[in-house]
Amino acid sequence: MATGYITTIAKKYPTYRDEPLKTVDRWLEGKRVDDGAEGLWRIHDTLYDLTDFIERHPGGSEWIRLTKGTDITESFETHHITTRAEGMLGKYKVRAATAPRSVGLTFHDDGFYRTLKRRVRDKLKDIDHTPVKQSKLIIDSLVAAAFGLAFLAIRMQSYAIGIGSGLFVCWTMIAAHNFFHQRDNWRMLTFNLAFSSYRHWRVSHAMSHHNFPNSILDLEISYFEPFLCWLPNPATKNTIKRFASWVYGPLVYSLLFYGEFVKRLVETYSTGKNTFYVDDLVTFILPSFMYIVGATGLWEVVKMWLFIVTVASFMFGLIGLNAAHHHPKAVHDGDSMPKDIDYAVYQLAAVIDRSDTKGSLFMVLTSFGDHCLHHLFPTLDHAILPQLYPVFFETCREFETVYREMPWLQQIIGQHKQLARIDTMTYNPSEKFRA
Repeated sequence: MATGYITTIAKKYPTYRDEPLKTVDRWLEGKRVDDGAEGLWRIHDTLYDLTDFIERHPGGSEWIRLTKGTDITESFETHHITTRAEGMLGKYKVRAATAPRSVGLTFHDDGFYRTLKRRVRDKLKDIDHTPVKQSKLIIDSLVAAAFGLAFLAIRMQSYAIGIGSGLFVCWTMIAAHNFFHQRDNWRMLTFNLAFSSYRHWRVSHAMSHHNFPNSILDLEISYFEPFLCWLPNPATKNTIKRFASWVYGPLVYSLLFYGEFVKRLVETYSTGKNTFYVDDLVTFILPSFMYIVGATGLWEVVKMWLFIVTVASFMFGLIGLNAAHHHPKAVHDGDSMPKDIDYAVYQLAAVIDRSDTKGSLFMVLTSFGDHCLHHLFPTLDHAILPQLYPVFFETCREFETVYREMPWLQQIIGQHKQLARIDTMTYNPSEKFRA
């Protein structure tokens, strides 16, 4: 490894990472062990007591309640573009942290991320927010189409139409991801349409994957192990895992939603801690609707519903796992990268955007598009992200960091190459990129 380089952003191996049952609760418990937050909330090298602020948090109380005892630096930086939140911290300060941060990402005032955030903050004053209405119209239309096609599928006993319903359920859930990153709203509930939970994804996706993509801290990496192994580590994937995963990968996609539900059942049973909420009943709205309007027996409804869920799960995996991250030229834990790497530079290292979704809000919302900007500013609606590209590209040029993109087919091919990859590479932020 070259001097001044690291092969992981984690300064210590995450506690509980290798336990067979990987859950959001266990991930948070591991952070409470590793983060040096001493039962409080850590932001950079200072500890805060946010107890009195939990119920007053504009984004929703759950973001604060769940993270007690952890380092929330990355989430705090990316979820608060204005200076208002930072200005309020003083009244909740307790003391300086005694242990160093467990993550090697930096947020220097003159670094890439904070420079970009200042520019985005200024840009937002003049930005056109009317496209946000289109985001809402799109997801509302996706929900209506999913239910309409489910109605036709059950009435006509057509599994071909059921495929269409499954696709729209998948698209609805991907579009809902735009909304569960934002302050609490009813559209985030549509993520729960098929055995998934926006509450759990706010941890596994928003807190874990978004902040630490492609690292050993990323639950969306560890969740799939040992079946799909993207980290270039020959010790964890043999030849069968490297290449047979190309064949059984689609089966993993198809079982994603069921696996999440079963895992929560197992966790509830084994720990005695309830992992289900009233909003999980959203999962049963579609089959209930199908039973009411279907004019057929319960068993026929159940079969059609599970078929729709399986299609939705497969498409979600196909789109999501080939969206931006898993390509041999995207940094994964084990690859070399500059020491003390800036948060934004690391995101650019771990993300290769899809070029074929640009210019279409529908495509962006249903395919995890504009991925890099979304990672950098997750609370902003996807509809306004295109207006930020000029200041983003300006900052990339200033910090000599290359933004990368490629069409979806190359993403799919690259994802399979990444499953097989065991050789590590060195990431150079300024290196020219060829897809």
